[in-house]
Amino acid sequence: MSSSTVTYKGVVYPQHCDHMGHMNVAWYVSKFDEATWNFFAMLGLTPSFLRQSGRGMAAVEQQISYKSEMMPGDLIEVRSRLIELKSKAVRFAHDMFNAETGTLTASTELTAVHLDTQLRKAVAFTPEIAACAEAAFAIGGEGAVQ
Repeated sequence: MSSSTVTYKGVVYPQHCDHMGHMNVAWYVSKFDEATWNFFAMLGLTPSFLRQSGRGMAAVEQQISYKSEMMPGDLIEVRSRLIELKSKAVRFAHDMFNAETGTLTASTELTAVHLDTQLRKAVAFTPEIAACAEAAFAIGGEGAVQ
C-alpha cells in the first residue's frame, strides 16, 4: 500500500445539498472525480499529456462508502493513494475528510484503464508513467507495474 496525498480541497455549498440538508451523493462523486484528475496528474497523466498523446482514462469500476454527513459550509479534504498499477490499468482510493474535524466522511476505490482515444481500446502506460507513480506514491513490490 502506498502513502496518501491531498488531491482535492473544497467546501460544501448549499446547492450541493439535497432535501435532507446534507451533501447529495452526486456531489461526493463530483468531488472524488476532481480528486481523480489531480491524482492522475501526479502520475504524469496530465491534461496536456493525454491530449498530445491521444490517450485518455476511463473508469471501469467504483465502490463508495458513506461514513458521515457533510453539511453546508463544511470544508473538504480528499486524500488519495495508489493501490496497484498494472500495464493498462490503475486501482486507487480516495478518502474524503471534514477538514475542520478530521472526520472521515466517505471513501471510494476505483479502477481506471488507459485508453487510445482513436482506437477506443486499452493500451499500456509508458515507462515514464510507471516511474512517476513510483516516485509520487512510493510503490514497490506488489504495487509495481505488472
